[in-house]
Amino acid sequence: MPEGYIYPKEQRAVRDLLRRRSRLVQQHTANVLAVQNLFSRNRGRSLSANAIRRLTPETVGELLPDVHLALAVQSTLLAMRGQEAAIDLLEREACAQVKSRPEYRHLLSTSGIGQVLGLTILLETGPIERFARVGNDASYSRLVGSERLSNGKRKGRGNTKSGNKYLAWAYLDAANFAVRYNPAIKRYDQRKRAKTNGVVAIKTVAHKLARACYYMLREGTDFDVNRAFA
Repeated sequence: MPEGYIYPKEQRAVRDLLRRRSRLVQQHTANVLAVQNLFSRNRGRSLSANAIRRLTPETVGELLPDVHLALAVQSTLLAMRGQEAAIDLLEREACAQVKSRPEYRHLLSTSGIGQVLGLTILLETGPIERFARVGNDASYSRLVGSERLSNGKRKGRGNTKSGNKYLAWAYLDAANFAVRYNPAIKRYDQRKRAKTNGVVAIKTVAHKLARACYYMLREGTDFDVNRAFA
C-alpha cells in the first residue's frame, strides 16, 4: 500500500481557515439564491445578486408589502451580513500568514490567480517536494483523466473524485479568469474549442495553469505565459 501524506501540522490550521471560508461562501450563495427565488415567486421577476446586497430593511418593506415575506428576506440578509464579515476576517488572517512567502508572490503573477485562489493553491498543495513529477501534482488536482485501457480500448474509468477538490476548483476558476483577461490564453482556449467542447477546453487551460504553478513553486520563478501556453 502506498504511504499517505500527512499535511504539516504548523500549516494545517491556516489551510483549514480557507476551507471554512469556502463553506461560508457556499452558504452565502445559497442565501442569495433563496432571496432571488422568493422575489421571483412573489413579484414575477428576480433581483440581481448586487441588488440583493444593497437591500436594506426599508427597501425590503417597500418591495414586499407582506410583512411575513419581508421578515423572511430581512432575516436572510442578516445571515448574509454575518457571513460576509466572517469571510472577510478569514481571508485577511490567511493572507497575513502567507503574504510574505515568496511562493505566494510567484503564484500571484499567474494570469487568473488572485488573492483567494493563490492562497488556496499554495495551502492545499503544501510542500511541492512531495510531488516527484508534474503529472503527480496535476493528478492530485483532479486535472488528469483516469481511464483503464486494454489493447487500445477503454475498459473503464478510475476514481475521478480522487484528489483534492479545493485545488480542482481553484485551477478551474483561475482558467475562467485567465481566458477572460489574457489574450494569449484566450486564443489557446478558442483553438481548443474549435476541436472539442467548452468543458474540455477550459479543463485543458486549468491543466496548463496547474503545470505552470508546479514549476513556479519548484523553481521559484514567476509566470511565463509563452512557456506555459507555447
